[in-house]
Amino acid sequence: MYGSAQTIPRSCAKVSETTVARAAKGMSRTIFLVLDDAAVAGAVQKLLVNSRDEPFNVEWVTRCCDGIERLLSRRGENIAATVVDLFLPDSQGIESFDLLFRASPNVPILVLSSLRDEDVARLAVQRGAQDYLLKERLDEYTLPKAVTTMLARSAHSEARLLEEQRAQVTLASIGDAVVSTDVAGNVTYLNPVAERMTGWYRQEACGRPLQEVLRIIDADSREPALNPLALAILKDKTVGLSGNCVLVRRDGYESAIEDTAAPIHDARGQVTGAVIVFHDVGVARAMSLRMSHLAQHDSLTGLPNRVLLNDRLNQAIEMARRHSQSLAVLYVDVDRFKHINDSLGHAVGDRLLQSISRRLVACVRSSDTVSRPGGDEFVVLLSEVGCAEDALCAADKIRAAMAAPHRIDQLDLHVTVSLGVGLYPDDGTDAETLLENADRALLRAKADGRGGSQLFEPEIDVHAARGKKPGYGASSSDSAANPTGRRDAGA
Repeated sequence: MYGSAQTIPRSCAKVSETTVARAAKGMSRTIFLVLDDAAVAGAVQKLLVNSRDEPFNVEWVTRCCDGIERLLSRRGENIAATVVDLFLPDSQGIESFDLLFRASPNVPILVLSSLRDEDVARLAVQRGAQDYLLKERLDEYTLPKAVTTMLARSAHSEARLLEEQRAQVTLASIGDAVVSTDVAGNVTYLNPVAERMTGWYRQEACGRPLQEVLRIIDADSREPALNPLALAILKDKTVGLSGNCVLVRRDGYESAIEDTAAPIHDARGQVTGAVIVFHDVGVARAMSLRMSHLAQHDSLTGLPNRVLLNDRLNQAIEMARRHSQSLAVLYVDVDRFKHINDSLGHAVGDRLLQSISRRLVACVRSSDTVSRPGGDEFVVLLSEVGCAEDALCAADKIRAAMAAPHRIDQLDLHVTVSLGVGLYPDDGTDAETLLENADRALLRAKADGRGGSQLFEPEIDVHAARGKKPGYGASSSDSAANPTGRRDAGA
């Protein structure tokens, strides 16, 4: 028991059947009275139990200490609201409110005051009381209405607090960084991911200008990027960063990001700030670039594959057409490469192809392209040549570079290459025709003997050339003996 705590009997009040039914469903609430005057307490109880809006259970104590003990007890959880007179036997004035409010700050308090003590009641409202009523003006409408309104307001506040807590938990749990600002552009919130990515703790960042906390630059120009939140507020719509933005953390660490910024509106639709959601795309972007590279390059040599070759050849043809220039395509085939694979194994053959690709790249200009469509064939695109002789000079340079031994696993491998040359626009005005005619010239070069170069000639009998390809006759160098540690891979 709690000192003089009492449950005021409800038998003195007539309760409607509807009220009883609602109470039976568990909708009743307990109003806790901390009042010194028994007459006032009885009048309050009568007004509450006869309320048409809500059935109330009423408990009553006369001293502040008993009220604190009741609020702090386990049964205090059942109290919906407290009605208090600030002038009690053991406590006077605003001190009474402060003690009760500290005991249970989540229970709303309605102050009953005499007219002469109204200033104290107003002070209590400033310190957290929901409202106050004058004892001289209590009636069957005012008091129940005040209590019902107070409970509704308290329920709304609790629901709002719960919603905010859920939002906080959600924002703290998601994998994206979240930063919000007020309409002036000052930071009002960072979630944990944003703290990690920016290097700022929420307590430090709040109140600071967004540009100080969220440093975003263009990856290429290194200039500050447009403020997405300011843009969202200005345009009053969702906006995003450009696709090449980098976030600079407080310690200077940089990470590529993608983001979306949106304005925040109040209940009247007015913009009150903005929120930006962003995430690190560095790994995804690197993976995308890697996948793009693998889709366009040979995995063994790192050279452009057929897809990228066709793209570059089409671009080169368009440029040559625009400037009335010539270009050349050199189809390069490693002579008797199958013999290498069969006798020394594919691992040695792969390393030989890598060595050949490096030498090919070294033989041409940076503006030219060396590609490996597959197997032991390479295609060299000379983006600008003056005449056919220039293309043949390039072919001679390549054959000379290949003639030097390739040192692989303590073996000096000697190989030769055959080349077919197609010229734009003489031998084709599109990529497919030009490559096909360069291949036909290569077949003719192979048929005439390995290690040579051949310009495309319209009268080449490609069928005859293809018929000779499988049965290349061995040259004198094919049967030459090789010293220990050296292997002749071709003529």
